[in-house]
Parts: sequence; structure tokens; C-alpha cells
Amino acid sequence: MPRLRRIGFLLFDDLTQLDFTGPLQVLNRIPGVSVHLVARQAGPIRTDCGPFILADTAFADCPQLDLICVPGGWGVDQAMEDTQTLDFLREQAVGAQYVTSVCTGAFVLGAAGLLRGVRATTHWRYHDALTRFGAVPVQARVVRDGSVFTGGGVTAGIDFALTIIRETHGEGLAQAIQLGLEYDPQPPVQCGSPTKAPVAILDAVEARFAPRWDAFLKVVDRVVSTQSG
Repeated sequence: MPRLRRIGFLLFDDLTQLDFTGPLQVLNRIPGVSVHLVARQAGPIRTDCGPFILADTAFADCPQLDLICVPGGWGVDQAMEDTQTLDFLREQAVGAQYVTSVCTGAFVLGAAGLLRGVRATTHWRYHDALTRFGAVPVQARVVRDGSVFTGGGVTAGIDFALTIIRETHGEGLAQAIQLGLEYDPQPPVQCGSPTKAPVAILDAVEARFAPRWDAFLKVVDRVVSTQSG
């Protein structure tokens, strides 16, 4: 059973804060693990809800990671077209035990060429676009295909992290961390997936995503075109 010693989160401006801090809170509780918050340069990274996060490791200073995780957020549009980010991700993927993502971070993996023929998931609204990068979309909270783990939208990052810990350190540690965090979801409303949503709510959320969706697909198609060229 492989054990994790070095974990890195790939950070970029306008990431979704919970995509990153959810799994961080879980994975950081692995005994003896070191966590690197990695960006092009060390320093403040803007999240999509206001607060800044301090990246503590620049690409150039990052050691080989056992696990690299890419969160999602509005900033994936820029990350998908950032040569330094994609080169760093590809280089780390060669030696990493696990290459992972949460939410739309999967599209950064795709832009780096790491999802071709790979079963994967992402946020429900973006799910169908995974095929543009040659991935095989799977409707699940967490999907594993070999060394690639992908988590669904935002809160799925917690489930993803517990899945990783069970894989690498066993059921007991995963249970202990779950209990320590009192992770026992009992939401006051039941609308956490499109299959549970009333039609009016689903339509409203779809309308909110629509302008973002069109802009996102333009970036994805541009990246795919570059890969094909």
C-alpha cells in the first residue's frame, strides 16, 4: 500500500476556495505528510470568494510530489492556457503516485493531456465537456482510473480526499479523520444534484451558468485546437 509523504495543491487566481481547502483539511491530517501550496510564484492567490491564500512553493522550487491536486473555479480558463502551469503539471505527473483534481480542475488535467482515455468526473454542469479532452465522463462523486482520481463539484473534494486516504493509509485512518472532522452530512435541503432538484431550481441554476458556459467552451475548444495542431 503506497503512502503519501508529499502532497501539492496547484493554485491559481480565482480558484474555488472550498475545492482546495476541503481536501486540504482532510489530507493535512495524514501523519508525517508535508503539504505544498504551489503556484507559479510564491505569494498571495486570489480565491473566488474574496480571501487570499498564500502559496508557499513556486513551481521552480517544488520537489517531486507523491500526489498533486488541481482545484477548480473560474480561474481554470486562464490555467488551461498557461504554458508554465501545464508544463509543471506534466512534469509532476511523470513521478507522482496520484494525479488528481476536484471540480473543474479536471479540465486543467485535460489541457495538460492527462485525461485522454481516462474515466473522470467534474462538476455536473461541466460534465459533458470532458469528452473534448478525450476523457470518458462518469457520473459519480469520486472516480478513479489507475493513478488518476477526480472529484465532482466543490464539496466532493472532501469525499475525494477521504477516498485517497483509504487507498493509501487504510480504512482506519480515513475513519479517524472523518470522525475528527465530524464529517456527517445531513443537509437541511435535498437539492445537491440535478437529479434531486425541482425543475424551477435546475432551470435557475442553468441560467446562472449559461454565460459562463459559453466562455468556458471557447477556451476549451481553443486549447483542444492547439493540442491537435
